[in-house]
Amino acid sequence: MTGSIDQYDLIVIGAGSAGFSAAITAAETGAQVALVGYGMIGGTCVNVGCVPSKAMIRAAEILHQTKAASRFAGIKAEANVEDWSALVAQKDELVTALRHAKYIDLLPTYENITYIEGAARVTGDGVCVVGRRIRSDKVIIATGSSAVAPSIVGIDDVPYLTSTEALDLDRLPSSLLVIGGGYIGCELAQMFGRMGVEVTLACRSRLLPEAEPEISEALTTYLRDEGLTVLDGLAYRSISGNSEAVRLDIQQNGQNRTIQAQQDLVTTGRRPNTRGLDLEENGIVLSVNGGIQVDDRMRTTRPGVYAAGDITGTDQFVYMAAYGAKIASKNALNDDHMVYDNSAMPWVVFTDPQVAGVGLSEAVAKAKGLVVRTSVIGLEHVPRALAARDTRGLIKLVADSKTNKLIGAQILAPEGSDSIQTAVLAIQHDLTVTDLAATIFPYLTTVEGLKLAAQTFDKDVSKLSCCAG
Repeated sequence: MTGSIDQYDLIVIGAGSAGFSAAITAAETGAQVALVGYGMIGGTCVNVGCVPSKAMIRAAEILHQTKAASRFAGIKAEANVEDWSALVAQKDELVTALRHAKYIDLLPTYENITYIEGAARVTGDGVCVVGRRIRSDKVIIATGSSAVAPSIVGIDDVPYLTSTEALDLDRLPSSLLVIGGGYIGCELAQMFGRMGVEVTLACRSRLLPEAEPEISEALTTYLRDEGLTVLDGLAYRSISGNSEAVRLDIQQNGQNRTIQAQQDLVTTGRRPNTRGLDLEENGIVLSVNGGIQVDDRMRTTRPGVYAAGDITGTDQFVYMAAYGAKIASKNALNDDHMVYDNSAMPWVVFTDPQVAGVGLSEAVAKAKGLVVRTSVIGLEHVPRALAARDTRGLIKLVADSKTNKLIGAQILAPEGSDSIQTAVLAIQHDLTVTDLAATIFPYLTTVEGLKLAAQTFDKDVSKLSCCAG
């Protein structure tokens, strides 16, 4: 192999959130780091994922809130999409600004991080980047993931949108078929529906299949109330179409039918970016889902090589990618002393109402052999929701029957994403539901619903006065 050879304390492959977290963590200890990036710096979250989608979702919420203003007596408001392209351009400006502020402009501030651009592959003594050999005994792989299409007959012959293309459309389609009822499918289906697009959301099982069934059922109802067509429990038969129209043939409840739309958006999952890295040739084992197999120290099956973020095929959230990468970096340079712990990992779906959770669902807890107690409270019992005249949502708590400790919580509420952190801390610090019920919460907040849900284990909260208990 020709080209220069450079020696580093650590090589990080991937310049997204995980890669930067690993590189900065190592650089702060004084290590010499090579950060290898390929494609647009910053990775999925800032460029095509979290940031652009949440900006567009918030815009759609504004549209919806104006239409829902009539729930307050004497108020009427109107809003519409006057210039979609201007909204997309504004979103792009935000993405560009954050890409520079949080990634590109950070590099010069770390003199011991060398940024190298190019496709990388693992070698016996380090990494090769476009003919350039860089060496290190420690390597972290953090190359992320990409959208993957479902196995539907004809899918390879049909032009479809991923979430990336959907957020960059130059004009709104008249109708949109969203295939996949997970986080991204639910978020974008509602967003486009609120923008005036006729949306059909189709999925094999139910919306948010890993969420509590009560939450899935309620969210389905709310989306249908907004005018979306939600078709669940499907078998996909085949898909056909062109740039002007698409047809999805399905079977539901034993009946065959066809869904038609101007465009289709595929949101059925993501595949770890392992292609071209020469992983298996270098003793790095992949999991069944295609991700790099790691242990609780973020170590791969090859000594000295670690992996973090979406490339592992688990916990595909940007904050978990950064968390795992920090652990991988510290372990690579400090004798593997840190353990990855996702037992109190929060997750959020930015629909409206938002869905947020932490810990074990009732079904998962029972599958683990735990005997549990549960409480479910609708937002009609939460004063904040009553004052806002929006009682869509519910809160479900799961407690271990033997210890009374809170082991799981899920919230469906307009401010669910902000409220879940209280449950995160309760689980992280082994609080019981009695502890949670006895905690002082501010009145007329959504998070107060957690206290009410905890009280529901032993009381009828409908018979309590305000702030009682």
